Amino acid sequence: MTRPITPPSELVQQWTDEYIKDKPACAAPEFIATRAAQWGAHQELEACCAFAEDQSWGLVNGPHVANMIRAARRPKPPSLKEQALDQLKSVEDRYGLINTDYIRRALEQLDG
Repeated sequence: MTRPITPPSELVQQWTDEYIKDKPACAAPEFIATRAAQWGAHQELEACCAFAEDQSWGLVNGPHVANMIRAARRPKPPSLKEQALDQLKSVEDRYGLINTDYIRRALEQLDG
């Protein structure tokens, strides 16, 4: 039998304190249940990645497989720079004759 994924009482207390401090629109049980579900999903993902890291996958090493799983299941949102470049591309595609070279070069120089 597998061991249940149960958050430590300190973490539940932290979520309770956050609820009291932030006063979100939802009820306390819903807030804490959502945090617990997110925490449990993260625990499960890390357990699966640890398993993948320990396996022999032929030409691909286990840590690479684990990183691929993490990237697929927890993708990072696009940075502000990436969002701005995407939006600039949309403008260029729609209004083709506008010269956006300076804007594009300035955006590409930004970090992130």
